[in-house]
Amino acid sequence: MLKGAVAGRYAEALYEIAVANEVVDKTEEELRAVVNLLEEEPDLKKVLYHPRITATQKKDVLKAVLEDKISQVAMNFLCLIVDRQREVYLASMLEVFVDYANRARNISDVEVTSAIELSKEDQKRLINVLGKVTGKEVRVSYSVDPSLIGGVVARIGDKVIDGSVKSRLESLREHLRQIS
Repeated sequence: MLKGAVAGRYAEALYEIAVANEVVDKTEEELRAVVNLLEEEPDLKKVLYHPRITATQKKDVLKAVLEDKISQVAMNFLCLIVDRQREVYLASMLEVFVDYANRARNISDVEVTSAIELSKEDQKRLINVLGKVTGKEVRVSYSVDPSLIGGVVARIGDKVIDGSVKSRLESLREHLRQIS
């Protein structure tokens, strides 16, 4: 089964449970903390992802590390994905879960890449424009890529709005090739 399909099925089920228990925000926060912990603690990640370590042993480790730190909903979910040998998909499941939650919250996550670091004023203007374009509240993450030369590239889900000088120069170059 494809990674996206696996992540989607489990994330949807978790989202429905979180909604029913009114713990969507808490579940998102807890799973994000677990994913971050796995990135920060490579030994824990190795144990959790190791194919020769039994599901029971993995669950015991998770319970020892996370006991009293996450809710029963989150712990039950982690145990389920370990039982079903889907733990390697946890980060993807979190991503899809957040997508479901953000749709319900009317929020769009936007990745903005610019040639230089944007001033606070430019960030505010960009947030306003992106909010009008999407019709939603936007949460923006910023990165810098000097190869853009100027302008910005915004990624909203699977859509890309490319207002970079680099792309305009590439378009111009392609146009000149076609007419020569």
